[in-house]
Amino acid sequence: MSLEEITAITKINPRHLMALEEGRFRLLPGGILSKGIVRSYAEALGLDSQEWTQRFMRACDEAGAHEDEDEDWTEFAANVGRARIQRHDAVEIRMRWIGAILLLAAIAGCAYLVVRYYGLKAGWWHTLLPVNEFFVGIGQIFASLGAKVEHLIDWINH
Repeated sequence: MSLEEITAITKINPRHLMALEEGRFRLLPGGILSKGIVRSYAEALGLDSQEWTQRFMRACDEAGAHEDEDEDWTEFAANVGRARIQRHDAVEIRMRWIGAILLLAAIAGCAYLVVRYYGLKAGWWHTLLPVNEFFVGIGQIFASLGAKVEHLIDWINH
């Protein structure tokens, strides 16, 4: 089989396959990934993957390229798990704060409406909702902005 055919079957980078064929084990990614490359390569060729993985490990030991990388892989996996949990916790904390803020806003809105309602019943409040006061205030804001825009336009033109 050609290298291109093996690459198409295994989806392994050709430079890793070349490093494996040439016995340059230090160019392989290492640890469990190297074992996976050997296993896929052997299966693509129709060979016993377990036997060839063991042969690969012995060859690495003899070449001095094998380090105990399984511990590094375990540490890496544990760190990934911790990071995932930390992200999950951060999202959960944000959601709790958003919920608390929305709850406080709902309570404040309800309290406002209750005070307005009892104030209306007692007669010391004129309307349930200050609709007229609101629109008068909005009108004053727009009038003020309009005057400032006119002043700005006059200043630009002169």
